[in-house]
Amino acid sequence: MTKTIFLILISTTFGFTLNEIIHRQQSLEKTKKVTGIGGIFFKCKDPKALRLWYEENLGLNTNQYGAVFEFYRGGDSTQKGFLQWSPFKETTTYFGPSTKDFMINYRVADLEYLLGQFKKNGVQVLDSIEVYEYGKFLHIIDLEGNKIELWEPNDIVYEKMGLNMGLKTTY
Repeated sequence: MTKTIFLILISTTFGFTLNEIIHRQQSLEKTKKVTGIGGIFFKCKDPKALRLWYEENLGLNTNQYGAVFEFYRGGDSTQKGFLQWSPFKETTTYFGPSTKDFMINYRVADLEYLLGQFKKNGVQVLDSIEVYEYGKFLHIIDLEGNKIELWEPNDIVYEKMGLNMGLKTTY
């Protein structure tokens, strides 16, 4: 109710119609693409030794995949979010066709919508959307040849999966 009153006040003050303001707000919400970092992946000589080093020296709670950072989402501080940190063997082909030693995973809100936008904008899409219980994934290439992983997470399932595996997060 308060938001509506505010919008009416703004619309009459600045000469906008309420419909225009609501349409603009919905357009901005629809075009929101990346909601955060979902993971940082990089190549190294010995992932096991590097995970141990980070655990001993920087206090990360590591597991066979790297480490998971837990945070509370800014838009709704009652909702948890997660970021995956993963060292990969330097010979991995997972980052291909990129020749870079890293890959960033971005959290996104609506992967199907983004895929449509990528097709319209000529973005190089490497695969189709893969669906898992803990989220949806898609890979693209940016202008510099970096492979980017996009993740539309299901944080509730992701957290349960980690708990069932006995994994601890890093705060």
